[in-house]
Amino acid sequence: MKTILVVGGAGYIGSHMVKALAGTGYHPVTLDNLSTGFQDAVKHGQLVVGSMADRVVLEKVFREHEVAAVMHFAAFSQVGESISDPAKYYQNNIAATQVLLDAMIAHDVKHLVFSSTAAIYGNPEYLPINEAHPKQPVNPYGRSKWMVEQMLADYDAAYDLRSIALRYFNAAGADSGGELGECHDPETHLIPLVLQTALGKREKITVFGSDYNTRDGSCIRDYIHVEDLCNAHLYALEALLKGAPSTAYNLGNGEGFTVREVIDVVQHIMQTKISVKHGQRRPGDPPVLIANANLARAELNWFPRHTNLNQIIQSAALWEIRRQMESDSESLSEMINRKKRNIS
Repeated sequence: MKTILVVGGAGYIGSHMVKALAGTGYHPVTLDNLSTGFQDAVKHGQLVVGSMADRVVLEKVFREHEVAAVMHFAAFSQVGESISDPAKYYQNNIAATQVLLDAMIAHDVKHLVFSSTAAIYGNPEYLPINEAHPKQPVNPYGRSKWMVEQMLADYDAAYDLRSIALRYFNAAGADSGGELGECHDPETHLIPLVLQTALGKREKITVFGSDYNTRDGSCIRDYIHVEDLCNAHLYALEALLKGAPSTAYNLGNGEGFTVREVIDVVQHIMQTKISVKHGQRRPGDPPVLIANANLARAELNWFPRHTNLNQIIQSAALWEIRRQMESDSESLSEMINRKKRNIS
């Protein structure tokens, strides 16, 4: 049973990855400072609360565990925030990653699967985007990820640290077993925001930009189910452990859906009307991002199973409904206990 260190394993994608690793015979160890992740999302293996920027914590983890490979999900990822606070992104996404890489080298851990992003491409010069597309990120988030990919190439050449960077587009959906789902505080991703609006937890959903050169004026994105992402990470891990060279792959469905189409599907699934507000374009938002993932299909033998937008949103809807039911149950229990205290 090989031990895999999952940095950022208490977050959305990382927690699903931890479950997938445990389900396929690996022993996951999660390192997460819980700044954006949640302790109760780590359902399998050991959780070490700490930062990848803390060399002391890393030394302890690598001494106590015979780590075969590292999976890195510990980046900040909000485009708007990266524009307003780039220092936060360069410190965590780049500087802290270098601390992690140096600790790996010191402990002779030479395999890394890196969670990258389509944001490294910037505004597309052609569609769908393949791996050869020029790298021209338009925001600090994308620039930080592209810088790490360049660091990884240099670390491979100098220290034989082999890596596979997975450039995915819009992660979405929830665990089919119902244990895990998308949960951010604050929430910034479109599908959970629309679902929460449908459930009455939000008053309305804001569409940022309605005058893009797309079929309905809103942005187009390539949504990929989180379980399909995890499968790709597993295949990348297994390839590295078998001796594959460093490389990078796009992950996506190859189809794009507009913001308005996502809202329409949620309205259909939830059988409710959603209040929509039209806002200004957000700085750094390309109008269209669609992946060409043929290389991952050819070399990793990876084929996404959840390619239908309805499937993706249905899984996310079930998760959101379950969360609301649990929250309502807790609120009712608190109210009952409060009344009991008042009576006594």
